Amino acid sequence: MFLSSPTMSLAFGPGRQVCSSINRAKCRTDLFVAIAGHIVTLNSRFFGVSQTYYTTHVDNSTSQISWIGSVQIPALFFIETLSGRLTDPGCFRITFAAGTLFTCLGVFTTSLSTTFWQLLLSQSLCTGLGNGLMFTPSLAVVSTYFKRRRAFGITATGSAAGGPIFPSMARQLLGSIGFACAVGAMGLMQLITLDMANLLLRPRIPPRQSVPWIDLVWFKREGYLFFAIGIFTFWTTFFPFYCLTCFAVSQLDKTLTYSAALNILLVVNGVGIIGRSLPNAIAHHFGSITVLIPVVFISSKCLFTWPAVSTEAGSYAWASAYGIVAGASMSLFPPALPDLRMVVHKTGVRMGMIFTTNSIATLTGPPIAGMITRRSGGHYLSAQIFAGASLLLQLRLVAESLNQ
Repeated sequence: MFLSSPTMSLAFGPGRQVCSSINRAKCRTDLFVAIAGHIVTLNSRFFGVSQTYYTTHVDNSTSQISWIGSVQIPALFFIETLSGRLTDPGCFRITFAAGTLFTCLGVFTTSLSTTFWQLLLSQSLCTGLGNGLMFTPSLAVVSTYFKRRRAFGITATGSAAGGPIFPSMARQLLGSIGFACAVGAMGLMQLITLDMANLLLRPRIPPRQSVPWIDLVWFKREGYLFFAIGIFTFWTTFFPFYCLTCFAVSQLDKTLTYSAALNILLVVNGVGIIGRSLPNAIAHHFGSITVLIPVVFISSKCLFTWPAVSTEAGSYAWASAYGIVAGASMSLFPPALPDLRMVVHKTGVRMGMIFTTNSIATLTGPPIAGMITRRSGGHYLSAQIFAGASLLLQLRLVAESLNQ
């Protein structure tokens, strides 16, 4: 009699349906937010396609051309403090829309560029700043929807997915329609997908009214300080992504053509999907920093073994191994920041400070490696040792941040 009362029917019947509907709606929102973050990182991998093309079609040295990519990534990271600061007080929509505009404008003007300085301004500065205005805001929003894994695995796999897409488009389109139209087609794809991200990303928590531009107090905390310096020594993580095709074209016992070398670039980016998803699933149980430490160790060992690669098969094998661990390290350090006991509504500023610190490293790392290569007569051995040693230093610093 009690179980069939109208009151109990109301409590256990429609109420349960309402809760189920709310949960389903929340799951859909969470999924859309993660997909939007995936789209943002998907559109951040463009320069690796152009490096080898520019070395053969632009009248500048390889070390000068490397500045195009070396400025683009630091420009992305340098503006992260500003974009993170604008996200926390509720300016996410304007900041992300401005990033979309700068990114697409930079890609479309790159398609019209013919000189080194035009490429530096359009692809490096304009596209880099646009990516920076989108990157930290999107990560900060995604981080508020997920408590533990924070969906950074799904979000970070976008970079690995974009890695194969853009080289494939370049390989198919450069020979048939030329550089300008090929880059224009990539820009159109970015415009469509980023418009989707603008519609899908929605801030969850209310804005803070008083947010500092720079929260220097956190650098007094040893754990945060060691982690920031450790991320600074990311220095040469991107070096193989820029130079692997050039290495295959010039350093193997049987050198490859540009088209064949692009296949290796496809591999090193494509396997990153594994590196950006599986380690994040493991980090769900053990913590991001705990998983990041062995990943950085394996990455350094891969760079120390790179000089032994001398065949096409060896290049594919090495690219597969490095692509996995490099993808893992790049995807693990953003979700590791909340592990440092940051307050959720202050994530934007403190995440931005880490990225801005990293901008100096990404600006100087590849050119230093390129200079070492040039002074070594075009041989990569010294630069490869420098890259491996930098990651060993990062390993020590990140491990120290965990102990604080």
